[in-house]
Amino acid sequence: MVYAGGGGGGGRGGPMLGPGDIRTLAVQVVTGRWFMVFASLLIMSAAGATYMFGLYSGVIKSNLGYDQTTLNLLSFFKDLGGNVGVLSGLINEVTPPWVVLFMGAVLNFFGYFMMWLSVSKKVSTPHVWQMCLYICIGANSQAFANTGALVTCVKNFPESRGVVLGILKGYVGLSGAIFTQLFYAFYYNDRKELILLIGWLPAAISFVFLRTIRIMKVVRHQNELKVFYNLLYISLGLAGFLMIMIILEKQLTFQRSEYGVSAACVIFLLLLPLAIVVIEEFKILKTKRELLAASESSQLRIATEKPQQPPATPPEAVPPLHLAPPPAALEAETDEKQPSCWKTAFRPPNRGEDYTILQALFSIDMLILFLATICGVGGTLTVIDNLSQIGTSLGYPTKSIATFVSLVSIWNYLGRVVAGFVSEILLDKYKFPRTLMLTLILLLSCIGHLLIAFGVNGGLYVASIIIGFCFGAQWPLLFAIISEIFGLKYYSTLYNFGSVASPIGTYILSVKVAGHLYDREANRQMAAKELRRQHGQELNCVGVKCYQLAFLIITAATLFGAFVSFLLVVRTRKFYRSDIYKKFREGAKEAETQMALSSAGDNNNNNVVAGNGSAAAVHVDTKG
Repeated sequence: MVYAGGGGGGGRGGPMLGPGDIRTLAVQVVTGRWFMVFASLLIMSAAGATYMFGLYSGVIKSNLGYDQTTLNLLSFFKDLGGNVGVLSGLINEVTPPWVVLFMGAVLNFFGYFMMWLSVSKKVSTPHVWQMCLYICIGANSQAFANTGALVTCVKNFPESRGVVLGILKGYVGLSGAIFTQLFYAFYYNDRKELILLIGWLPAAISFVFLRTIRIMKVVRHQNELKVFYNLLYISLGLAGFLMIMIILEKQLTFQRSEYGVSAACVIFLLLLPLAIVVIEEFKILKTKRELLAASESSQLRIATEKPQQPPATPPEAVPPLHLAPPPAALEAETDEKQPSCWKTAFRPPNRGEDYTILQALFSIDMLILFLATICGVGGTLTVIDNLSQIGTSLGYPTKSIATFVSLVSIWNYLGRVVAGFVSEILLDKYKFPRTLMLTLILLLSCIGHLLIAFGVNGGLYVASIIIGFCFGAQWPLLFAIISEIFGLKYYSTLYNFGSVASPIGTYILSVKVAGHLYDREANRQMAAKELRRQHGQELNCVGVKCYQLAFLIITAATLFGAFVSFLLVVRTRKFYRSDIYKKFREGAKEAETQMALSSAGDNNNNNVVAGNGSAAAVHVDTKG
């Protein structure tokens, strides 16, 4: 029903929704594109389990008797599973997103549940390769969640891709701090149970929103950016609350009931974006009702006025009828026009056009991005994965180590949001290339590495902030650059290929460099004290020397990555000076023109019907 808005808050004579339209609004909300964004936010907020490895790595090390090299090997397989999502990308190319989300939920629960059984001694102690397999499977679910939710959102909002990547990746960055609060409320301080929480909660959220995440027709809303900024403000409030809780938890001792209150506030802030969704969908529904009322009024007026005979259409103005060729002919013509992808692999189109998968993989631009990511993300992720051991070796208390993990989560979020939103603003207003921002982020991360290398007093607090920010900022920049240079047609696969560089960098810098040098220094210290390591005893290292050489090497590698990424700045400077979103705006204008022509044709038909002057015709028109 449509009611006149002549009073009672209807607003300037416009139509307002009646009580009977609440169900219609509910359907509009659940099926709308903004509810899909809300569902993606929740999925992303639970998809960052790989960043919490520092919270439960100590339990794995002590309960299973691993040394640091073995623990870093486990960390490598965690990063391997979390970032090698090419399979999920290929599946997403041929199936709807809910299939990818379902597979990710199953992998998440199986992998982490088996880890929990192993660490809790509920099954016999597994071999190292089995634990590596479990954590690789569990972490791989993150790639499926990213592909199913994040890639779908980017395709649904192509002109706001930087903003979309920033806010969704921001929630992934916050997930570590979010899970910490929920963990304390659910299980208090039993670190083994954190692995169980990571296993069942993300899977449950993905199952709830399986059919909500889907590809939708691209429609540009006038207030699209405003809605994303409103969602950003809520996420900033969530990040601020988590930061306050981190500070209070460092100064005070909380009981389980107090953690329950904190977790309730976190859940409220996670669900608050739903209010933005309802408001926006209400505005959209109200606009539709206004247009419908105006259309009904116009048709009624035309039907009651004296009809005018439409001018006769000359025969030559009628477009000729073209018969469609048979399917076989169409297929033959297509085969002739489109050569094999292998033949065009080294003949890429212009930047910004849709590359094929092979054209993108064999391009110099992708190679440069790959090398820069190996050095940049590999170095920062080495810090995140070894925070617990770094803090212990430098003499920080256990409570401070938990603070470091939470700080990394908060600043990881801020890095992603700042990189997404600020790079979009700078690109839109000043043509500032995202590739240059990536280079600057890599240079900034070197400061954090040097603070750890020289063991500056209290420097690990600052280093965790810098590393968290830089690690988070690299991801939306990397994925936005891939989408802009190589197009969106095969973005599901190319997005995941860009992530493959992360585990390679982690294996080189964390396992082969940091882990190996840590164990070497620990053995030297034990030999100096004339101690012999007993079976099952942890191999620990104390002092600045434990990680000094490793992080000097990581700093050098990151500087090399910054130099390599600057080469991409030079190669793409002309591309970023152009209007890279021009084709999307032209496509939107073309769609609007077609809709206008279609509406004009419908109005002409209505005029002809109204020209009969019959009561039946008037009745039909007033019904719309």
